[in-house]
Amino acid sequence: MRNRAILFIGRNCGTSRHRARALERLGYDVCVVDPFALYPLYPKSRLVGIWTWHTGSLFLENRITRNVLASIPVKQFDLVYVDGGELVGPSLVRELKRRFGTVINYNVDDPYGPRDGRRWRLYLRAVPFYDLIVVVRECNVLEAYATGAQMVMRTYRSADEIAHSPRAISEQESQQWATEVAFVGTWMPERGPFLARLVELGVPLSIYGLRWQKAREWSVLRPCWRGPGVYEDRDYAAVIQCAKVTLGLLSSENRDLSTTRSFEIPSLRGVLCAERTAEHLQLYAENEEAVFWSSPDECAHKCAELLGNTQRRTHLSIAGRRRFLRNGTTNENVLREILHRATSLPG
Repeated sequence: MRNRAILFIGRNCGTSRHRARALERLGYDVCVVDPFALYPLYPKSRLVGIWTWHTGSLFLENRITRNVLASIPVKQFDLVYVDGGELVGPSLVRELKRRFGTVINYNVDDPYGPRDGRRWRLYLRAVPFYDLIVVVRECNVLEAYATGAQMVMRTYRSADEIAHSPRAISEQESQQWATEVAFVGTWMPERGPFLARLVELGVPLSIYGLRWQKAREWSVLRPCWRGPGVYEDRDYAAVIQCAKVTLGLLSSENRDLSTTRSFEIPSLRGVLCAERTAEHLQLYAENEEAVFWSSPDECAHKCAELLGNTQRRTHLSIAGRRRFLRNGTTNENVLREILHRATSLPG
């Protein structure tokens, strides 16, 4: 008897690839088609990225659809899973439904919010044609229905059982990645003033991420910047495990109440020091499984307390991972729930 086959349309990198591999671990035969690798223009061109962001791939939908369909192998799939979907328009979703039946979408971003401009134009037009839309924000549920969604499921983001599992750290890795307080993430306008204030308050900060040179506070943050990003799974894990404290910053424009870091840091047995929100308080017991704050001054105070107390950091790292596992916010668990919902759909 053959394994059930899933056509996975999404980026073949980062957390999208983690989800594809998690589906394989669940026993599915997964075929990944990356629409970004099939982009009608040179895929790494800066101009293409700007065009996508500002126009939502205007005038390119038909070519993207043809390229994706031409890349699908000749075989039967039981379900089509679209991860993200910014390049997937209604014409492609309709054709995938015609060929394979059920087509679902899982999106960890906020395509209904104001932050990303026209980036999600194709996605929003395609929403009514999916059999199931999966979102990670409560506010997105009604917004998806208002956009024409047939069925909407809300879930949390998740960390990966393999990529975000604690591992032995070598002496070389420890020397390379050891930090006091780390933040891993891209510059956003509200993050610059926050981190600059931490530096002013004496927090020994290390920043990994893109676009920090755009920050107005760059002169303050530049000594803290360690590089443009950490993309290899092992390096990312080493950064979290070698930091005494890891910050979890949200994107206010993305309407975040938790982020992927909210799950990856505890999964890797790091000490999560994040903004105090209703979701974070629901996910972790404050001061027992994670540490929360509501201002940069409170954050700096919490960091100073943690850096001076090794025993407490050890307790938080162990208790945080234990709670993360109890919450079940792992890729396999979340994807299992999504597929259960998808296979239970009428028709």
